Amino acid sequence: MARPIPIGARGEAQETVEFQHTLTAHDPKLPPVYSTPDMIRLMEVAAFHALQPYCENDEISVGTAINVEHRAASGIGSKITAQAVLESIDGRFYTFRVTARDDAQEIGRGTVSRAIVSLGRFVDKMKDRVRNLRPETEDPLPRTGN
Repeated sequence: MARPIPIGARGEAQETVEFQHTLTAHDPKLPPVYSTPDMIRLMEVAAFHALQPYCENDEISVGTAINVEHRAASGIGSKITAQAVLESIDGRFYTFRVTARDDAQEIGRGTVSRAIVSLGRFVDKMKDRVRNLRPETEDPLPRTGN
């Protein structure tokens, strides 16, 4: 990584709540409201967007920690906007202040942490772990060579 990432770097992600984003999609006994995992996913995407312009070659950022409160419900059709602002850097770890809002109010807030990794090395390490856990399984994907 050659480009320094400034404190305050920002990213955003948006989506409109569809049935697939609701609790009901996971269990029909639950209400048709935006799920916490989907809100967290959108916050992670916002943080990804904040870091990606600073990544080079095959670098990407991956999530390492979350601490989020889901404070209000949103229904199908609501437009959700997640924002991430870089708050601190600790070595290769980047912590973002994240918020999510619907059309009317803030629905969630917290922090998301990410690390920048080489995609090729990251995937190769994951494949090695899988091979070590199940050595008899044939690997359908070859190593990337990075």
